[in-house]
Amino acid sequence: MISKAAVLLLCCAVGTLLAERVRYDNYRVYEVAIADQTQLEAFQHLERFPDGYLFWESPVQTNMKVNLVVPPHKFAEFEELGNQLAFAHRLRVPNLQQLIDEESPARTRRAFGWEEYQTLDDIYAWIDEQVAANPTIMSVETVGKSYEDRDMKVVKISYKAGNPGVFIESNIHAREWITSATVTWLINEFLTSTAPEVRELAENYDWYIMPVVNPDGFNYTKTTNRLWRKNRYPHNVLCYGVDMNRNFPGHWMEGGASPVQCTDTYAGPEAGSEIETQNIMNYFVSVKDKVQAYLSFHSYGQYILFPYGHQNAEYSENYYDWLEMGDAAAIAIYNRFGTPYTYGTTADVLYIASGSSPDWAHGTQGTPVAVTFEFRDEGNYGFILPPNQIIPNAMEVLDGLVAFFRKGKELGHFNV
Repeated sequence: MISKAAVLLLCCAVGTLLAERVRYDNYRVYEVAIADQTQLEAFQHLERFPDGYLFWESPVQTNMKVNLVVPPHKFAEFEELGNQLAFAHRLRVPNLQQLIDEESPARTRRAFGWEEYQTLDDIYAWIDEQVAANPTIMSVETVGKSYEDRDMKVVKISYKAGNPGVFIESNIHAREWITSATVTWLINEFLTSTAPEVRELAENYDWYIMPVVNPDGFNYTKTTNRLWRKNRYPHNVLCYGVDMNRNFPGHWMEGGASPVQCTDTYAGPEAGSEIETQNIMNYFVSVKDKVQAYLSFHSYGQYILFPYGHQNAEYSENYYDWLEMGDAAAIAIYNRFGTPYTYGTTADVLYIASGSSPDWAHGTQGTPVAVTFEFRDEGNYGFILPPNQIIPNAMEVLDGLVAFFRKGKELGHFNV
């Protein structure tokens, strides 16, 4: 019979292994073009049984490109697969761990800023400081707890009564650090900028901002696995997490989402199954009568995406207004540093993806404007965007938001 002490030792050993930081030494990232059904089926099989491979985009359709992380022990197999399937591919990153190390050098204790990526505790502490310094303009509340009992916080910025509301959520995908970095920079600009166009944007809308809607996953990327995407709910012994941006009701599991628990796009056992998803929905429903736009911040790819993303989706009645708003935003973003953005519906310009939060907000809650911004870059760094790009990314995004809302107002949106 195994003693209790032995069981305890085994549990401690397993826990230590699970907590050990994942490294990607000499892992390569390839861009792969999926041209035909045979190639698509092969990569979908590989996604289900990865054995060390990691897809940065889920292979959901032909005529798409995905970035595929290939471990060193699979280099020969990958080349053989390329010969057999004749898919076009090119090397994007020769050593993934080098990118990760350069992104997060040893931190020095200094004031909160945007020269480096911050932890969840740093972000929440900075928000509390801003609330204390601006108590008549800014407030913060905890709207629920994550599975691992972390706070899910909402910031509200309001300069005057009667403004139309804008809801922003970021870091629903844990590894997309640039999203929460950008949103904190935007909060700072709304509070401190003297630029007339920023003051117009900041003061004529009420801002409801959830800077980190996946706190467990975000924390896990800081402590254990930089490339983690999902939340941290243990749906079985080996496979943790749900892709929260495939978990929202309204055309749930209608393409571009997976029923397989170990995949990165696992949509959950049912729509709205995750506590974090429920917290977002419950809070949004409580303020939706005041909100006229739902913004979801993601990376990467440089897209402005509108509903819908599910299979065989029809266009919204607001589609053509959105295209004009997307065009205005893309031009403004480009004018800052020459960063090109593509705009259109998720299904048209990116890929099929059902169960997203903007699709839920527009399709089931009637929010007139819903949009996903996919930030820098186009794949050279992917999710591991260097910290020296935080401020340039945020600056061009702010330019895009100014133009987006200005054009929307011209088209009759965002009126009280």
